[in-house]
Amino acid sequence: MVKILLCGALGKMGRVITELASERGEFCIAAGIDMALAKASDFPVFTAPAQFTGKADAIIDFSNPSALPGILEYAVASGTPAVIATTGLTDHHKNLIRRASERVPVFFSANMSLGVSLTAELAKTAARVLGESCDIEIVEMHHNQKIDAPSGTALMLADAVSSVLADEPEYEYNRHDKHERRPKNEIGIHSVRGGTIVGEHDVIFAGTDEVITIRHSAGSKRIFASGALRAAKWLTAQPVGLYTMDDLVRSQD
Repeated sequence: MVKILLCGALGKMGRVITELASERGEFCIAAGIDMALAKASDFPVFTAPAQFTGKADAIIDFSNPSALPGILEYAVASGTPAVIATTGLTDHHKNLIRRASERVPVFFSANMSLGVSLTAELAKTAARVLGESCDIEIVEMHHNQKIDAPSGTALMLADAVSSVLADEPEYEYNRHDKHERRPKNEIGIHSVRGGTIVGEHDVIFAGTDEVITIRHSAGSKRIFASGALRAAKWLTAQPVGLYTMDDLVRSQD
């Protein structure tokens, strides 16, 4: 049984993880961390990780960037592996993650779906073949409650594509004020917010007389919860270091 300390336990993703963990039987939520402090039927909820005096095998964080420093401090102090799935992180937050990973196993991904990881690999392959002849655009769509834009997944896909191009491209987020032709060395990233869209990501390769689109569509939040639980179980057996979804996928070969 893998005991989870769930940060953001009372949020939408936290509730989905709790439900899925209960269904699978090999996980249990030892405690939750959430600023809301509402009652939880099956486990205690605290406002800060330091208030938890029990033992967890892994942390899963789907909370808020402002909570990350305290979560990482607890992970290092307690020696608890941490899966960081919160989006909207700054470079400062990412530096904190890197420093923590020198003391404890840390798994960090902007998207916990294995399918998104495969999408990134397919986009890289397409960029190697088509990068010189196509314009590359990324369009992401999410529900109207999502705070950050563009999504962390869109940036992850852009970084994946950029990593295999001969020249590092510029990311363009807003052409509204520009009155000029699209430069070649650019990746346009566009955000749509509306309704209850779980998550749609298109990587578009627009060439002469043809368009190739690589798409990932999320039907529910359960795919992210499943990926986070899988990562947490896998991370408990890993040495100190920083891991990504690519590491998890490669370990399944």
